[in-house]
Amino acid sequence: MPVRAQQSTQASSNAAAGALTLNQALEAAWLRSLEVSESRGRFARAQADLAVSQSWLAAAPAVSMGQREGRAGAPAGSRETELGMAFPLWRLGQRTAGEQAAQSQSGWVQVTEQVERLRLAGRLRDAIGALNLAEVELQQVERQAQVLEQLTQDVERRVRAGDLAPSDALAARAEWLAAQAQASAARQALGVQKSQWHLLTGLAPVKLQASVAPALAQLPDNHPELVLASATLDLGQRRADLARVQRPDSPQLTLGMRQEYPGQGSSSQSSVVVALRVPVGGQIYQQPRIAAALGELDMAQTQAQRTRERLTAELELAQSQLGSSQAQLQAQQERAQLLAERARLIDKSFRAGETALPEMLRAVAAAASAESAFARQQINHLMAMARLEQALGLLP
Repeated sequence: MPVRAQQSTQASSNAAAGALTLNQALEAAWLRSLEVSESRGRFARAQADLAVSQSWLAAAPAVSMGQREGRAGAPAGSRETELGMAFPLWRLGQRTAGEQAAQSQSGWVQVTEQVERLRLAGRLRDAIGALNLAEVELQQVERQAQVLEQLTQDVERRVRAGDLAPSDALAARAEWLAAQAQASAARQALGVQKSQWHLLTGLAPVKLQASVAPALAQLPDNHPELVLASATLDLGQRRADLARVQRPDSPQLTLGMRQEYPGQGSSSQSSVVVALRVPVGGQIYQQPRIAAALGELDMAQTQAQRTRERLTAELELAQSQLGSSQAQLQAQQERAQLLAERARLIDKSFRAGETALPEMLRAVAAAASAESAFARQQINHLMAMARLEQALGLLP
């Protein structure tokens, strides 16, 4: 079985068993992404360039064949036949520079794949965070609908008993219907998020898990994007070195055989041909290529500096958001507990006939809103942890 199919089958089995992790989802998403095809193409090109640089010849050899008849001053019937082969040779230092550039490109391809995996992991973290948030929203709205349904039934029973006015039953049922409409909208939103997740991975959703990301004050040097910036800088330097020693025409060594027929019945004469063709000058024709290579090197240097600045800012922002999220989580938890206790007391008072229905509905709505906010903040806190891992360059 092909490796790709085997990995996909394994991920599907884990999903069916309920043991799907974000790491497995990342592998499944990577196999479905366009980036994996681009990575294979870049790797194939790097291997081809490395094979060329390791060849003994600068280009493919060429066969030459020629024949001359009736030279001026030669006897009638004379002719000359020459058969040879030309071997393009490397210039001094060109083969070494080409091999180093090819090896640098191969390393760059591998690091680029890691960076693309990290970026895909960021998309998955955002997607599963949005999906889990939509699930929490639906759970809270459905729970609110259940509470309002029970309250509506209780109000209608008390209306029939003459304890409450018919308008109270209408108000309670209106709130219940509004909660049902919200639940329907939440189901639709959850369906959209599930569809997007399945489009990315082809697998069942996973749950965000609390993680303990290392609290690093500085950006780690092994961050994939920093490693990529360094690899890009090295590749630019190698290509600039290659452009300095590379020329449009390579020296050629020609080996051949020449056979002459003097004519008038004389026997043929054979000789060996050895020729070396070395192009001279031509540095001016290399200036555009050298200038382009040096321009790419300068851009790589600037990009490396900007990348470090951007990643440092992203890390500081992620650390700040995580600290703020923790404080908000504690505040929302306390608020939800207080409003839940308040709703319980008002419900007790309402059942005793000491509180009006509008006050009861407001208390229920406030408690449900606080509980929903606390549930959302729990997901937001997990997403803040995931963003910190993303800023640190950590894969799931």
